[in-house]
Amino acid sequence: MPLRVTFLGTAGAIPTTERNPSAIFVAREGEKLLFDAGEGTQRQMMRFGTGFSVSHLFVTHLHGDHVLGIPGLLQTMDFNDREEPLAIHTPAGTRRELKGLVNALGNRPSFPVRINEVGDGDVAYRADEYEVRAFATDHDARSVGYALVEDDRKGRFDRERAEELGVPVGPKFSKLHEGEPVELEDGTVVDPDQVVGDPRPGRVIVYTGDTRPAAATVEAAEEPDLLIHDATFADDRADRAAETAHSTARQAAEIANRAGADRLALMHLSSRYAGQTDAHLEQAREVFAGDETDAFVPDDGQALDIPYPDGEAE
Repeated sequence: MPLRVTFLGTAGAIPTTERNPSAIFVAREGEKLLFDAGEGTQRQMMRFGTGFSVSHLFVTHLHGDHVLGIPGLLQTMDFNDREEPLAIHTPAGTRRELKGLVNALGNRPSFPVRINEVGDGDVAYRADEYEVRAFATDHDARSVGYALVEDDRKGRFDRERAEELGVPVGPKFSKLHEGEPVELEDGTVVDPDQVVGDPRPGRVIVYTGDTRPAAATVEAAEEPDLLIHDATFADDRADRAAETAHSTARQAAEIANRAGADRLALMHLSSRYAGQTDAHLEQAREVFAGDETDAFVPDDGQALDIPYPDGEAE
C-alpha cells in the first residue's frame, strides 16, 4: 500500500526563488490529501505532477503563507469541471474566515465544498484504514497540527503451522486470518491466535504547521515514521523563534526524540537563511537520535515513500 509525501512548499512566511510557501501533498493508494496551501500551491502541483484530485485539505492555521493558494486552486478545479466534493478542515473558530477565502473571487465553486472545524483530539477524517487527527499547537493564531495514523494491520498468517494443525488449504485460511475460529472435520476447533501473529503497526505521519515546541506534538501519535516540524530558525535566532511562536531546528529535533520519530523533516525555513541549511542540519543532528540522514531539510518537489515500520511490503 504506497504512502508518499511530496513537499510542495517548504519556505517560511516569505517565499524564495527556491522555496514556495507551505504545502504538503500526501498520496495513499488512490486517495490524495493536501496539508496547507500557500501561495502558488497549484503551480507546484503542476510542476511536480501530483494532480489536483485532492479529496481533503487540512489547514493548520489561517496565516497567508498557509492559505493564500486556496482561491486559485479552487478556481482551477472549477475550470477543470470538477464535480467531486472537497472537504476543508480548519481550526475551531476559523470557519467564517475560511469561507470568505473560498468565496474570495466573488462566486462559489460549482462543486461542493464542505468546511469542517476541528480542535485538539478531534478526528478530522476517518477513512477505511486510517484517520487524520488534529492536535493542539502553540502558534500566535488559532492553530492545529495533523497526524495521519494508519490502523494496525493483521498479524502474519503462519501457513505452515495451520497445515500442521490440519487446516485444509482454502477458505478456512482466510477465516482464520480474519479472526474467526474454524472447525475441522474431526471436530477440532482452531483459534486464530494459534496461527496468526500479533497485529502489525501501520504508518504514521505528523505535520505540525507553525508552532513553538509543544507537548501535544509528542502525544499526537506514538513513534511516527515521519515528523514534519516547524524549524523556521537556527540557534542564532532562538529568541526570535520564541517571540514569533516558531521553533528552531534544534527544538524540532528535541520534539522528534521525545516522540520517538524515525525521520524528521525540517520545514518552514525563514528566508533569512536563503539556500543555507547547514546550520539547521548540524544543530538538528546534534540532538536527533536517528541516523544522520534521518534529519533533513526537504527541497520543494522532494518526494518520500514511507515504508511500513517492520519493513514488510504489506
